[in-house]
Amino acid sequence: MAKFDTLKDKVVVVAGGGKNLGALVSKKYAEEGAKIIVHYHSNSSKEEAEQTVSSIKSKNGEAALFNGDLTNTTKMKELFDYAVDTYGNVDIAINTVGKVLRKPIEETSEEEFDGMQDINAKAAYFFIKEAAKHMNNNGKIITLATSLLAAYTDGYSTYAGGKAPVEHYTRAASKELMDRGISVNAVAPGPMDTPFFYPQETDERVEFHKSQAMHNQLTKIEDIAPIIHFLTTDGWWINGQTIFANGGYATR
Repeated sequence: MAKFDTLKDKVVVVAGGGKNLGALVSKKYAEEGAKIIVHYHSNSSKEEAEQTVSSIKSKNGEAALFNGDLTNTTKMKELFDYAVDTYGNVDIAINTVGKVLRKPIEETSEEEFDGMQDINAKAAYFFIKEAAKHMNNNGKIITLATSLLAAYTDGYSTYAGGKAPVEHYTRAASKELMDRGISVNAVAPGPMDTPFFYPQETDERVEFHKSQAMHNQLTKIEDIAPIIHFLTTDGWWINGQTIFANGGYATR
């Protein structure tokens, strides 16, 4: 049986684990006795990542920090090498990394396109690759996608377009890793109520996004963390799927 009956002493790598959804996930798993590798990207998020690790340790949990640009495949390998060197193995890998850009196609530069592809597609691909190479059998890999994959909208070509390949990476990896009992899934939230979202939108568009979901609200990180947790515990039989979690914002 591949279900984790307990998360105690499981090793969890959380890319983007220092803030927002990643921080909540890191803390939630640590509370159940897992050992957490908290990744953060740059100095701008270092303080929040350090606070996440301090919070975990203050409750007698185990956590370690890793800094790096995961669009660099060498850094990606180093992340998982560090997890193995620190805690001996990897059981769960959760990638919350992403970048949003809202801009019409006609105004999007090649540099912007390449940057969005690197963060949302390339890093996601090599996260799955290195997770699989470093992971114990019966492990779990989860990538954050976006509910914009099911939306008919303007402006988000490089964001939704960059996240779209994650669905096939997920399907392909789940098939390739089936013999090892490793499940691979993607979670696609609606627009989330985090600092990640607001710089791209006007007040009017924020209200529109809210109006498309239940209770006239954006997705909250507290709505998504339990779904990720479920996929690594009781939901272990779910495999190769993209789970849309958005209060009805978009469906297909």
